[in-house]
Amino acid sequence: MMERVGRLFADAVLGGLELARMALATRLRLRGRYWRWRWHTAFGRGRPRSRRELARRLLAYGRWARSIRRMAR
Repeated sequence: MMERVGRLFADAVLGGLELARMALATRLRLRGRYWRWRWHTAFGRGRPRSRRELARRLLAYGRWARSIRRMAR
């Protein structure tokens, strides 16, 4: 049980770091073309109903992006 909690925490932290890396790579242009495209592909016409849901989805994207980068090595 504790291993799972630790892994979830590590995934959240590393997903957040991946999002920070991507933000720096786009020169913090969070309203730029890439992030607008990312927003529309992630959420479509709707927006998450709460900030908690938005944060959860953003971290999930960060975890996914990190896993893709790890596969490319």
